Amino acid sequence: MNSPCRKPVTRFIALLTLALFTVAVGAQPEIDPTRWENDMQAFQRQDELDPPPQGAIVLTGSSSIARWNDQAAAALSPLTVIPRGFGGSVMGDVLFHLDRAVLKYQPRAILIYEGDNDTAYGVPAETILEQLQQIISRVHEELPQSRIYVLSVKPSILRKNIWQNAQLVNAGYRMIAANDPLVHYVDVANPFLQQDGTVMDDIFVADDLHLNTMGNLIWGASIRAALMPLEARHEAALKD
Repeated sequence: MNSPCRKPVTRFIALLTLALFTVAVGAQPEIDPTRWENDMQAFQRQDELDPPPQGAIVLTGSSSIARWNDQAAAALSPLTVIPRGFGGSVMGDVLFHLDRAVLKYQPRAILIYEGDNDTAYGVPAETILEQLQQIISRVHEELPQSRIYVLSVKPSILRKNIWQNAQLVNAGYRMIAANDPLVHYVDVANPFLQQDGTVMDDIFVADDLHLNTMGNLIWGASIRAALMPLEARHEAALKD
């Protein structure tokens, strides 16, 4: 199913890129999505041991999701979630593995966190947003009622030099969500910023990128607040 908002969003992406993407990048880096084969096989083995229900919420994306995998169920209870994050991934990886990591579960909703590694690797903003549009189109085609929650790229101390590029990606995410009633933008960036606009310095582990306990509490609360208004009512139907 083609989204009617595709053309205006594409124009928006092009204009934003010309205006704001000021850090020079070379040719688009080659990122091999097949490097996640072991993770996909691990998900398959996990499914065989403990088959997840259809109609749940799939959580997928890079390490901020993957490192949260074991905590997500408790943080989002009573929502039924299927954590399928694979750390170090980019948006193109989710697109490549969409069938095996997401669609096979027939989820009623999908939550995606990507863009963090993409910007760090020098993937252009327009590429990230175009890949997200392809994901959305495939979900709409195969699961026309499923909702998609797109998390903003979070700020971090390690990647503060590319935060401007991440903000460009976030602006594109907001635009895509504003033009599609089944896509919801989840702001997990502003909750991590201080009043002066700088990122909090006490929410990360030693690498200054991944979240510590306090960071995960803020992260989980932001996601929970975004999901609950719609997903709580659907959860009751799932468990009836």
